[in-house]
Amino acid sequence: AQNSVLEMAAELGSVEDLELDDVLQTGFGDIINVECGGPEPGVGCAGRGIVTAINFLEQEGAYQDLDFVSYDVLGDVVCGGFAMPIRE
Repeated sequence: AQNSVLEMAAELGSVEDLELDDVLQTGFGDIINVECGGPEPGVGCAGRGIVTAINFLEQEGAYQDLDFVSYDVLGDVVCGGFAMPIRE
């Protein structure tokens, strides 16, 4: 199973302690995957986890030299701002 950005950040102490290679996984056809992760159900804000993960990926240059980026987010969440970070 793939480790998520938030999982690894918690394990290492903070997102600043992560390396990009810690969270990247290359799959079929050289597709690069990253799992953002989130809080336990009913605890915390999943949108905050997405912001943290996307900021980390931007700072580490994960979006350079890509053909496209696709996001898969939950569609049944009650938080209206959940997908707002990826609109930018």
